[in-house]
Amino acid sequence: MKSTLFLFICLSISLLACKAEPKKSVIAEPEPSKSVLEKIASAHGYDNWNTVKEFHFTFNVDRDSTHFERSWIWKPKTNQVTAMSSNDTLTYFRKEMDSVAYKTNGGFINDRYWIIAPFNLVWDQNGFEYEHSKEEIAPISNKLMQKLTIVYSNEGGYTPGDAYDFYFGDDFILREWVFRKGNQEEPSMTTTWENYIEIEGFQLAQDHKKPEGGFNLNFTNLKVVTE
Repeated sequence: MKSTLFLFICLSISLLACKAEPKKSVIAEPEPSKSVLEKIASAHGYDNWNTVKEFHFTFNVDRDSTHFERSWIWKPKTNQVTAMSSNDTLTYFRKEMDSVAYKTNGGFINDRYWIIAPFNLVWDQNGFEYEHSKEEIAPISNKLMQKLTIVYSNEGGYTPGDAYDFYFGDDFILREWVFRKGNQEEPSMTTTWENYIEIEGFQLAQDHKKPEGGFNLNFTNLKVVTE
C-alpha cells in the first residue's frame, strides 16, 4: 500500500511539473525587406509572372508621318518566341537560335524591354550596378521623384555598357526614363511612361513620348494568357 501511495505521489508531481512547464514562444522570422528593384517590379505586377503562359504585344513607333510595327507572342515557360511582321513570321526557341533567330531576337529583347523593363530589374540584377536617390528632378515633368540609375556590364548582351535612369513616385510606378548609350553623360533618348493599362494584375505602360513631341513609341494588342 505504501509503495502504491508513493508511486501515485511521484506520478502526480511529474504531471504537475509537466503542466507547470511554460510553453516555448515561437518567434516569427521577419520578412526580408524588398530592394528598390523588387519594389518597382512588384508595383508593375511581377509577383504574378509565374502564372503567365503567353505574353502578346505589338511594338509600334509613330514618328511624324511614319509608322513602324512588329508583333510578338512569347511563351516564357518554354522561351518560345513568335515574331510577326508585314513580311514574315518566325517561331524559335531562345535556347536554340541560328543566325536568323539571333538577329530577330535582338528586336524581341528591345521591344520587350520597353514594355516590361521593371521586370528586367529583377531578371538582370546580377548584370548591372545601380544607384538609388529618393529626390531628383525628373527631366520631362520637372517634378520631384525618386531616381534609379542602372549601368549594365560591358560584357554580354546586345547593348553592353548601356545605362538607364528611371524616375518614379512613392508608388514605384515608372513615369519617365532616360536611356544613355554606353553610359555616356548625355541622354540618347528621354521619354515618358504613360497611359497605363491593367491586364491580369500587370501594370503596363502603353505609351512612351518624347518631350518635344512628334514621337510615340506605343503598344497595342496587349494580351496576357495565364494558367
